[in-house]
Amino acid sequence: MSRIGIIGAMDEEIQHILDSMKDYDEKKKAGITFYVGTFNEYDVVLCKSGVGKVNASVCTQILIDEFAASNIVFTGVAGAVNPDLKIGDIVVSTDCVQHDMDVRALGFNLGEIPYTEVSVFKADERLVDLAITASKEIVEDKKIVSGRILSGDQFIADREKVKFLYEELNGYCTEMEGAAVGQVCIMNNIPFVIIRSMSDQADGSADVNFLEFTKLASKNSFEIVNEMVKNWKV
Repeated sequence: MSRIGIIGAMDEEIQHILDSMKDYDEKKKAGITFYVGTFNEYDVVLCKSGVGKVNASVCTQILIDEFAASNIVFTGVAGAVNPDLKIGDIVVSTDCVQHDMDVRALGFNLGEIPYTEVSVFKADERLVDLAITASKEIVEDKKIVSGRILSGDQFIADREKVKFLYEELNGYCTEMEGAAVGQVCIMNNIPFVIIRSMSDQADGSADVNFLEFTKLASKNSFEIVNEMVKNWKV
């Protein structure tokens, strides 16, 4: 059975999808509520992971172990790192890296996880194509790009930090969950994709823009995922 796991970090990022699900059951595990039902005639499990990499990792592993998710889509907002991106633009992950994994003092590269085979978590090409196609159908007058998503347990609101992340890691945007989801999926051989709407440009105004934009971004995210699932093929 094919089942899609859909994750958002916050209530705003999942509410539109939840409102459109049919005949769902609520199940709790590790303090997380999982909504099991159908969305556009597909079996899905929807959940709010909570903010940060640990929450995202726990949520993703439960989706795989307890709910047999065979594909995972994470959707939400992020801060733009690539200077060509503006508020409202969409980034679909080619891969994900943990920007706060920093063991350079011991000779490792920034983002490199010591003594592991994989530190760059590559998204599934089919899901990336589905997400890009859906985004272009839904979002008008905004850029739709694929690129590297950077994750860390930090809310970035500093221009110099943004410049560093762009130049050092070639990131397109920064958020707090995607690379953790990606790592767990890669470890379990589960296809995944991360879709992010730019809520801010990760500068000094991030705290204001983030709150203002989240509601609009969540609607865009819902419509993109909705279009993806319409075009889904098992």
